[in-house]
Amino acid sequence: MSLDLAHINATLGRNACGLVDWALGLGQDAIVTTNFRPFEAVILHMVTQVRPDVPVVWMDNGYNTEATYRFADEVSQQLKLNLRIYLPRRSRAHREAVEGPTPALDDPRHAAFTEEVKLEPFARALRETAPKVWFTALRATDTAVRAQMEPVSLNPDGLIKVAPLLHWSSKELYEYCEKHGLPNNFDYVDPTKGEDNRECGLHLAH
Repeated sequence: MSLDLAHINATLGRNACGLVDWALGLGQDAIVTTNFRPFEAVILHMVTQVRPDVPVVWMDNGYNTEATYRFADEVSQQLKLNLRIYLPRRSRAHREAVEGPTPALDDPRHAAFTEEVKLEPFARALRETAPKVWFTALRATDTAVRAQMEPVSLNPDGLIKVAPLLHWSSKELYEYCEKHGLPNNFDYVDPTKGEDNRECGLHLAH
């Protein structure tokens, strides 16, 4: 499939709903990934309003807060999500019994931890769902790497990566949630990032 990414980003890059319509209008298999962090209900609502049965892929690392698990259930039920949960090969209890608590960011074992709880489950999800279009709630304000991204990009494997909310502010996301009666969650922790402005590795690998 030939795509003029420069034209798409120039014309639709700041039109989130337009970008969703365009990407789903390609008629290709699509997925949405989520980690149920703050404002995730926005991307989930925006995409499922157009395609209700789109697979929603969650790599549940086993380290989420209780509030995040409750939020995941609430959003899934409210939006009737076609949720596909991908878990690490080992449970958190198994991992911690053998290796102890989550390794610190400067611990040489941290890369292997990230691979086990996030990257391998995502690679498995991609194999099983075989999408051509990947929706993500990435935002330019998240990290320096994401600030350099375009709303639509093409991965080396040919996957069309679509980030409709890339240029949205927290205020815009909040107002969207209010307008559509969507729940939110601010009690969120990602053990693979450790720090809010650090990449977890998923969007460096993909």
